[in-house]
Amino acid sequence: MRLAAAGAVAVTATVAGSVVWVRTAASGHIFSAEEVPPAPVALVLGARVYEDGTPSAFLAARLDVARQLLETGKVRAILVSGDHMNWDYNEPGAMLRYLTAAGVPSEKVVLDHAGFDTYDSCARAHRVFGVRQAIVVTQTFHLPRAVTLCRRLGVDATGVGDETVKRFERPWRFGSTRELGACVKAALDVISGRDPVHLGRRETGVDEAVNA
Repeated sequence: MRLAAAGAVAVTATVAGSVVWVRTAASGHIFSAEEVPPAPVALVLGARVYEDGTPSAFLAARLDVARQLLETGKVRAILVSGDHMNWDYNEPGAMLRYLTAAGVPSEKVVLDHAGFDTYDSCARAHRVFGVRQAIVVTQTFHLPRAVTLCRRLGVDATGVGDETVKRFERPWRFGSTRELGACVKAALDVISGRDPVHLGRRETGVDEAVNA
């Protein structure tokens, strides 16, 4: 029982410490869409896409924020980063279709097909696409971790979060709770300094989109 109690204390301390680290590192770097300082690119992190290729409500909301940032001149390009490990599941492709259907010029959207998790998206934004400064876009419960990881991985990141899908109470609560464990993983990823699953050669798509 003593060992179990000690283990529970250790786990609780690890989770609490990771959450504090994430929130402290992101403090002062999270803004509303109206108040966020301009940056060259918005980094939109992937989320679920349905079988028909339609973005989930959570992903569509992120894309709407990015479109707003582009339309108001806060960014000059959008980097969409998501899972395309299997050819029949394509988050970046769905994000591109959604944005262009909403009037965003295709030359302003860059696809990262290997953003398998938040760490990989941030690492690849910097190391593959050469992003030095970005506005990260995701839901507010995910935003501190995303901003912290990007900043630790070489991107001068701020963040804008979406709360319009908070009306979906169950998935919102699930996502918020999941962040506790995800913060631990984020800390371990940063400590290990691991490479993303797929690194690849330098790509110039973001530079071209910013200048288009």
